[in-house]
Amino acid sequence: MYYVYILLCKDSKPYVDCSSDLQERIERHKKGQVPATKKRLPINLVNYIAFSDKYKTFNFEKYLKYSSGRAFVKKHF
Repeated sequence: MYYVYILLCKDSKPYVDCSSDLQERIERHKKGQVPATKKRLPINLVNYIAFSDKYKTFNFEKYLKYSSGRAFVKKHF
């Protein structure tokens, strides 16, 4: 499975990314091993969506990071 996940960072801004190993990736975030969130700790997992297709996962992540997807994240999460 592939996952798109949304984190809420210390600065109250969401962080969207994807991974094939969600638990391992969240642990890396919490330990400060991910440069994009290292200075924004602590983080909280807000939501995740599981996909069986890698390409659909990447496309959904891209949608959430850009254009109307940002508004979707703010409104629903």
